[in-house]
Amino acid sequence: MSAFIYAVIVGGIAGWLASIVTGTNQRMGCLLNVVVGVVGGFIGAWVFGTTGMQMPGGDWVGPILVSFVGAVLLLGVVRLLTGRN
Repeated sequence: MSAFIYAVIVGGIAGWLASIVTGTNQRMGCLLNVVVGVVGGFIGAWVFGTTGMQMPGGDWVGPILVSFVGAVLLLGVVRLLTGRN
């Protein structure tokens, strides 16, 4: 149960930061930020793993950074596919 709560917190922070960077913060609510961040965590872990990059250390900073990178990639792909600015 604590891993789920940890994933929601990390995903929420990463999704929120990614939505600010990509300019979609006004359209996304709290729940969508969490979903984007959690899915971004999977994408980020995959990208970091396939490129051979090491995940940054730390209990909070590393997972947030990996999730943030994945969330930005996810929002960029969504933007390309939907044509939204």
